[in-house]
Amino acid sequence: MKITLFVHPKFLGSQSMPRYAKMLAAGMLERGYEVMVWKPKAFFYRLPLQFMKKWLGYIDQYIVFPLRVKQELRNSSKDTLFVFTDQALGPWVSLVKNRPHVIHCHDFLALNSALGNIPENPTGITGKIYQNFIRRGFSKGKHFISISKKTQQDLHELHSDEIKSSVVCYNGLNRSFGVLDTNISRSFLGNYLNIDLSKGYILHIGGNQYYKNRKGVIEIYNAWRSKSEFTLPLLMIGPKPNGILENLYQNSFFKKDIHLISGLEDEFINFAYSGACCLLFPSLDEGFGWPIVEAMACGCPVITTNRAPMNEVVGMANFFLIDRRPFDETIVNKWAIKASYQITKILNLSDSERVNCINIALKSNQRFDAKLFLDEIEKYYLRVLKY
Repeated sequence: MKITLFVHPKFLGSQSMPRYAKMLAAGMLERGYEVMVWKPKAFFYRLPLQFMKKWLGYIDQYIVFPLRVKQELRNSSKDTLFVFTDQALGPWVSLVKNRPHVIHCHDFLALNSALGNIPENPTGITGKIYQNFIRRGFSKGKHFISISKKTQQDLHELHSDEIKSSVVCYNGLNRSFGVLDTNISRSFLGNYLNIDLSKGYILHIGGNQYYKNRKGVIEIYNAWRSKSEFTLPLLMIGPKPNGILENLYQNSFFKKDIHLISGLEDEFINFAYSGACCLLFPSLDEGFGWPIVEAMACGCPVITTNRAPMNEVVGMANFFLIDRRPFDETIVNKWAIKASYQITKILNLSDSERVNCINIALKSNQRFDAKLFLDEIEKYYLRVLKY
């Protein structure tokens, strides 16, 4: 089998999608297959016209690149499988719609926002046009791999043509995470950050995207501290806060115990999970939810939203689920107070109860083995090639 991967152009600056494509390429190469990577190069994008960068990038992606692909297709053998590493690459699907192909689907948050299904993230006119462009593209595809049942459900609702085959292959954990000694982890991380973490801390890891609900993290923490006898700090690891989060942080009565940490190297993340009392992850939506899997792999209990795919990812370890943050701001405080009870619940676990929660989480995490993931991908690729 020969595999040609369509991937996002480097000039877009994405990190997660190139990592995913790299994992697919490496996995298939290890299995003895010939792998090629096709992606747009920056030609027009390099022009010194900063105010037109986005549109120049579109020219490279949707005019120049397809011309190159059409030329390359003349030399592609019939046993080539064309793989789109993200459904957002849908506009290119028509180029190989009559050849064996597979489309990997991660999340449909942008498209659902454009359709008005996510009130927290309204989309402008050009955004709606662009998402419809993507939708028309991936709807020409016939074979799909989704990273969660929720993503697969969205695919089937949003695809506007016939789907011949569709499977779910859970992401494989491709970084090394494990249960480390709690006290050593707290000491090591605390010394590095110059914060006293000896009694533990509440942890959040995530970006500034609206669906990560970082402001909800602070709202829950404020509610918990207002009613709790515990005084544990909150560590929020991720990019520098946006204006909304910064404002919420500055106005918190517990500001001195909230630590916004950016630029933390990967080598410290395992320690951060292992030393935490819990991961607070109240996302509004996700495509998958990597921090949930990473935390469970490190023996860290997870508080997350009782909504797919978050509750799907925690699986058997669904002990500490909370409601989705309401869109109605007048009832957010009530939501935060109710959600904060889960923090106290975790802190009051006996040693045996906590060990039991950790063991169940580790068992649930077996679904996210990297080798299992790649084995399932290989099996499906071969199946599609025989269609």
